[in-house]
Amino acid sequence: MADRYDLVIRGNAVLTPEGIVPAEVAVRDGSIAAVVPLGAGLAGERLLELADDETLLPGLVDTHVHVNEPGRTEWEGFASATRAAAAGGITTLIDMPLNSIPPTVTVEALEIKRACAAPQAAVDVGFWGGAVPGNEADLRPLHDAGVFGFKCFLVHSGVDEFPHLEPAEMETVLAELKTVDALLIVHAEDPGQIRDTPAGPQYAGFLASRPPEAENSAVGQVIEAARRTGARAHILHLSSAEALPLIRAAKDDGVRLTAETCPHYLTLTAEEIPDGATAFKCCPPIRADANREQLWAGLADGTIDCIVSDHSPSTQDLKDLVRGDFGVAWGGVSSLQLGLALIWTEARTRGISLERVVHWMSAAPAALAGLDRKGGIVPGRDADFAVFAPAETFTVDPAALQHRNPVTPYAGKRLTGVVRRTLLAGVDVDPGVPAGRLLRRGEA
Repeated sequence: MADRYDLVIRGNAVLTPEGIVPAEVAVRDGSIAAVVPLGAGLAGERLLELADDETLLPGLVDTHVHVNEPGRTEWEGFASATRAAAAGGITTLIDMPLNSIPPTVTVEALEIKRACAAPQAAVDVGFWGGAVPGNEADLRPLHDAGVFGFKCFLVHSGVDEFPHLEPAEMETVLAELKTVDALLIVHAEDPGQIRDTPAGPQYAGFLASRPPEAENSAVGQVIEAARRTGARAHILHLSSAEALPLIRAAKDDGVRLTAETCPHYLTLTAEEIPDGATAFKCCPPIRADANREQLWAGLADGTIDCIVSDHSPSTQDLKDLVRGDFGVAWGGVSSLQLGLALIWTEARTRGISLERVVHWMSAAPAALAGLDRKGGIVPGRDADFAVFAPAETFTVDPAALQHRNPVTPYAGKRLTGVVRRTLLAGVDVDPGVPAGRLLRRGEA
C-alpha cells in the first residue's frame, strides 16, 4: 500500500531550493515528508490544491520582534504579535529581550516570558537574551536555558531598565560568548556621535540628530571587537549604507560578522516623510533615497544577510501622533504583518525574484539563529508554509492589521502580494487556537 500522509499540498508554483516548480509536498507528524514533481499522485488525509495564482512559500522567520509582554503588553503582546505574524506569513519569530518588564537578562526573567507566551502563541516563538552591564554571570545560564543569542546596545536603548554597554564591556561580553560560540547581536550607534533631537515636528531635525557617522563608528567598534575575540557578531537594523564597505571588508577578512536590514529602510525615504509624521520615527532613522538604493545593492551582493521587521510598537499616545513632535515620540516602526508585501512590492520593480526575497526573509534569518528545521520546503524540515498570491494587491488599512495598536507609516500604501493562508506544522493557523511552540536553541 502506498504511503499515506497527513496532508498533501499540490500546486504549479512551490518554492523549493531548486526554484519555483510544480510540485506536491507531503506532510507527516508536522514535518515535510516528501517533495516530488506535480502529478506524482501522493495521497493524504487532507489535500490542499493551490489556486493558479498562488505560490507555496516556506514560512517566514522574523528574528527581530519586540513583543513587550509582560510589563508593556498595552504596546504589544504575544497574542496580538503572533496573530499579526501569521497574517503576514511568518511562522517563527524570536522575541527581543527589552521593552518587556522584566527584560530577559536572567533565567528567571526568561521563564516569566515563556510562561506568558506559552498559552497565547499562534506561531513558534523563541527568545534572545540580553547583555547589559553587570549580568556577565547570567550569560552562560541563559545560553544553557536555550536563548538564541544575546542582544546589546551601544547607545541608550530607549528604556532605562535595559542599559547599554560601553565598547570595552561589549568586547568582554564577546569574549565570554566565544567560549560557548554564542551570537551577540548589536544595536550599533555611537552615543558620542548622536545629538539631542530638537523638539518639534521637523523630520529633518530628527534625522540630523542621528547621522550616519553614529552607525559607521559603532559598526567599526563591533567589527574590531569581533576580530580580536574571534566571536560571532551581528549588526542589527542597518540603516547607514556608508557602513557597507566596512562590513564587506570585515567579512572578506574572515571576521565572523553578519548584518540585517529592515523593510522601513528598504521601502521608505527621508524625502517622503512629512513633518509631524511620527509614525515614521525609528532608531536608527530612515535615510535618503540614495542611501536606500545602496542598501538594496548591499543585499544583492551579500553584504547584508537578511531582512527582518524590527517590529517595535507602542501605544498611540507614545507615538505623539496628535502633536507630531519627533523630540518626544517613541522611536519604532510597526510592520510585522506587512513585511513580505512591502519587500516584494519594492523587489519586483527592481527585477528581484521572489526566491531571493524569501531567502532574505526565511532561510537567511533561520540560519542566523540556528533554526535548522526552518526556512525551506525540504524533507525533514518543519511543515511551515505561507500560501502567497504574488500578483494580488491591497491597500494598507491600519485598523485591519492584527497589531495591538493601529499605528503604521504604511497607512494608505498600495502593496502587491497577499498571504492567503499560513500553516504551522502542516495545520492552518487559527488565531483562536494558539498552537505555536516555544523554541529553544539546539532543539529547533
